[in-house]
Amino acid sequence: MNQNRYKTSLLPLSGRIVALAWPMLVAHLASIGMILLDTMIVGRHSTEHLAAVALGGGIYVTLMLGMTGILMALVPIIGQDYGAGRKDMIGDHVRNGLWLAAFLSLAGFLLLSFPQQVFALAKLEPELQAIAASYLYLLAFSLPAALGYRVFQATATALGYPLPLMYIALSEVMLHAPLTWALVGGLPALSIPALGANGAAISQIVVNWLALLVACFLLKRHHRFSPYGIFSASLARLRPRLASQKAMLRLGLPIGFSYLVEVSVFTLMVFFIARIGVAEVSAYRIAANISTLAYMLPLSLATATAVLVAQAAGARQERLAATAIGVGQMTSIISALSLALLIYLFRFPLARLATTDAQVIEIAGMMLAYVAAYQFFDAVQTVAAFSLRAYKISFIPLCIHIGCFWGLGIGLGFWLAFHAPTPQGAAGFWQAIVLATIAASFFLGGLLLIVVKLRLRREISPLTSIQENSS
Repeated sequence: MNQNRYKTSLLPLSGRIVALAWPMLVAHLASIGMILLDTMIVGRHSTEHLAAVALGGGIYVTLMLGMTGILMALVPIIGQDYGAGRKDMIGDHVRNGLWLAAFLSLAGFLLLSFPQQVFALAKLEPELQAIAASYLYLLAFSLPAALGYRVFQATATALGYPLPLMYIALSEVMLHAPLTWALVGGLPALSIPALGANGAAISQIVVNWLALLVACFLLKRHHRFSPYGIFSASLARLRPRLASQKAMLRLGLPIGFSYLVEVSVFTLMVFFIARIGVAEVSAYRIAANISTLAYMLPLSLATATAVLVAQAAGARQERLAATAIGVGQMTSIISALSLALLIYLFRFPLARLATTDAQVIEIAGMMLAYVAAYQFFDAVQTVAAFSLRAYKISFIPLCIHIGCFWGLGIGLGFWLAFHAPTPQGAAGFWQAIVLATIAASFFLGGLLLIVVKLRLRREISPLTSIQENSS
């Protein structure tokens, strides 16, 4: 009877995963749209200011990703408590998440305000360094709002209600586009001077703080969040709790570092590929952009799967958690295979959308073939990593990511590109990324299988004892 229940739950579970994933997918794509808007608007204003945005934005996004990873520890923490019926604890988790975001913002503000050491590594021209430093200093004022909003994002995700994230992200893009255009190029009719890169940063500040205000309003007033009394607790409960902060850091630091490992692989790749030639760098940028867009699909499906796994694990419904993982993997794999086929078939037309240079198109087509090759394995490793985090396991996945993506992806890639008996050039790095993704999917998938089997065994053992005693 139990087995039939889990068989019939496959289709509804798949529907729930898709229902959770698609608003997150739209929100992720909207966030990428904001970055593209900055590139297009600032690029039309000044090449030098665009370079400052690219450099400063890279530093800001890297810092944000690491800190966001720490705050995403709230997803399994809140998800498990929600599944276990410990709803009185959810408000405390959100409040302590906001406190942690404030503490991280303070550290981030100091780092962004004094970026001279990082700029020294790049050996920038003094004028470009001044523009980038000013841009980063302004972005520092958006960091508290951006991180505070990530707490709301984690809360809405963990509670299985991601629709507000989509609406807020789309609203951000709609506001950011005209505001950035007006501030970057100026509007003499309204006495608004041209601010260049600083204009894009000011727009980011406005948009991020408005998003946080909307998030706080929803947390206090919306019927999905108001029952948890996030802002209506006693003064003693509003204070930060050290034990809660430690729990979030213990789980979140490895998650944040995992994010940095995956992102840094592609950052390091472009530095090494730059040694080969300009055409290879241009082709890499095309392939990397499409790879980033493609990754948003497994990322959204993996997050949705992790929500269901965390809730089921909190409720001690281990079979349901295992079923959710299986359904999430299959949904992600089918989507990844479809996406891989499209990328491979249209790799040259996709390259032509970005350039008319025949050499760049040829190289980008080669790179996109590798992007298509690792979609299946990327889907498997992403869902596995997020599912392990849903079980509050984050340190071992971090070790696997370091070994696979830094060891194989960069280490082996560098050897294949420059020192192999037949040096592969830029293709060597992409070959290594494919191998790294295969290895990550094997080790993370294997670890997840072990964890699921152990948890299922613990669930079955007490039932077996009860049956034996009753007989």
